[in-house]
Amino acid sequence: MKKVIIIGASGSLSKYVIDALQKEEDIELTLLARNSYNISNDTRSCRIIEADVLDYSALKTAIQGQDIVYINLAGDLEKMSSNIVKAMSETGVKRVIAISSKGIYDERVKPILVPYRKLADIIEASGLDYTILRPDWFTNVNEVDYALTQKGEPETGSAVSRKSIASFVATLVKSADSHLRENLGISKPN
Repeated sequence: MKKVIIIGASGSLSKYVIDALQKEEDIELTLLARNSYNISNDTRSCRIIEADVLDYSALKTAIQGQDIVYINLAGDLEKMSSNIVKAMSETGVKRVIAISSKGIYDERVKPILVPYRKLADIIEASGLDYTILRPDWFTNVNEVDYALTQKGEPETGSAVSRKSIASFVATLVKSADSHLRENLGISKPN
């Protein structure tokens, strides 16, 4: 049984990730959200933790005993990702999958993307077994159609469905040793 915690479980992308992971066998889900009433999924089979990622003690307790940490946050990502990395290091949890954004490595990073760049930099420097995903804009299209690009390669493609990203996250959870220490763009192929 793989224990997976979704940090930022009330987000629009997390809804799709939760649905995708609930279809898999042998996965025990913990959902962490600041306001659990904002989680729109059926959560009867999940453990729910209502906490702020900036509350280090609550975060560390939530991460303790997990096998995989999935991060899907917005806000002060520098502080949040630093807290998550510290909690993972102190609890011995090694595998992390984090959502960042396309465009964080552009020559002139848009101000709105700076926090996502900080998240990626902190996780890459953490020594953890990470996979960072840099999606293009999200859509609600009911399809699974995506392409991956490595960090340093030109980011190609267009807006990608939340369902596509969730499908790839589920693949990463099932094959936890795949795409280790990779920073990947994910988009719909042109």
